[in-house]
Amino acid sequence: MVRLMDIGLERLKNVVLDMAEHSENTVATAIDAYINGKDLTKQIFDSSEELRMHQDEVSELAVELIARYQPVASDLRFIKSCMEIAYGFSRFGRYAYDITQVLGIFGDLTACDKTAIEEAGIQVKEMMRIGIKAFTERDVGLASKLREMDDVVDNIYLDFVRRAAQTSEANLKCSISATLILRYLERIADHAAYIGDTVLYIVSGERASRK
Repeated sequence: MVRLMDIGLERLKNVVLDMAEHSENTVATAIDAYINGKDLTKQIFDSSEELRMHQDEVSELAVELIARYQPVASDLRFIKSCMEIAYGFSRFGRYAYDITQVLGIFGDLTACDKTAIEEAGIQVKEMMRIGIKAFTERDVGLASKLREMDDVVDNIYLDFVRRAAQTSEANLKCSISATLILRYLERIADHAAYIGDTVLYIVSGERASRK
């Protein structure tokens, strides 16, 4: 017999998965726009706002499920995790918007070396894909890979900052703009890694140790 709670949980999961796809596309579009020098600020802002509204929808659904059905521990873990993951997806949208604003601040950056950003962008997009898959399948093994991948993004960011500190003044605009982008990508990676942590919590009730 299907519980009304199960119907509600399925609806909650579907909203979160819609957010997952939307946030993944939003971040990928923002990264590609920066690399190719395209101004997509309005498009990414609209996507970010849509993600924020979906986060509100997740919160409202979660509160309704708790109030109406008094969920057992495993259901409650899932509901709480959906709220946390939805927040992460909303932050993806905000950081994507921040990325698009860099072009508006610094102007033409076509002459800048974007190798580090391309490298970090590939890693971040893969982290988002893995995090979503781990959540969908409740795959703890897959989720555990995300912390190691997060370290890779951290190292790309820190290595670039160290090199930028020794750059010539002529390349200052390139260094500052790239540092900002890499910082936003580093934060996206952090949220993607946290999605992996929530999978462990959903499955076992245990929280992964955070760095």
